[in-house]
Amino acid sequence: MPTDTTDTTDTTDTSPSRTALAVRHLDFEDLGLLEPVLEERGYLTRYLDVATQPVDTELIRAADLVVVLGGPVGAGDADRYPFLADELLALRARLADGSPTLGICLGAQLLARALGAQVTRGAAREVGYAPVKLTPDGTASPLRHLTGVPVLHWHNDMFGIPENARVLAGTPDCPHQAFALGTQVLALQFHLETPAEDIERWLVGHAEALVAANIHPAQLRRSALAAAPELRTRALATLREWLTVAGC
Repeated sequence: MPTDTTDTTDTTDTSPSRTALAVRHLDFEDLGLLEPVLEERGYLTRYLDVATQPVDTELIRAADLVVVLGGPVGAGDADRYPFLADELLALRARLADGSPTLGICLGAQLLARALGAQVTRGAAREVGYAPVKLTPDGTASPLRHLTGVPVLHWHNDMFGIPENARVLAGTPDCPHQAFALGTQVLALQFHLETPAEDIERWLVGHAEALVAANIHPAQLRRSALAAAPELRTRALATLREWLTVAGC
């Protein structure tokens, strides 16, 4: 397990005029640990709740940083949830600009689709805490901090890898757990942003999914508490380093 958890906070530019836009699909799947990291770098953070607010392409293009968060819908479900079609159009425009963008879970799948890759059903549902296996590219990336550390998985689908992107991590049931496109785009199938103290909101909000998967919430509570101290440290180190690498 790596021991380098040096705070890589870049304090050269803390102008409050910089904006970080979180594209949110579900109220409790928010920025979590990432929000104070952005604030310490001088970002003004705001949320765009795409289920209830118009998806404004120019707003998404103009933000200095965009974080596309998770949610329980599928990246290909635009026939059921029309806002997804507008969201994909906006993300394609932003990615064409080469602007810093982070996708998490559903957000990562949407980035993959916006970049021309497919999103398909995974070999198995992954819900719970488990480590990811880093590729050589992953070991050379900010994800190096996560070696051997259980992270939160909560998904059924898996994204394909866009052209020219690098696979950073995988698991046996989901070999595509993370990809990077250049230094500006990072997609994570798993969740680094969710602190253990927020897990109860997930257990209540996704109660029906847990019943369907035959997973007792007590199991996830225990796993969240056991993983929390190390995962928090490693997640913050990863997020801070990626922001620095991406010029954020």
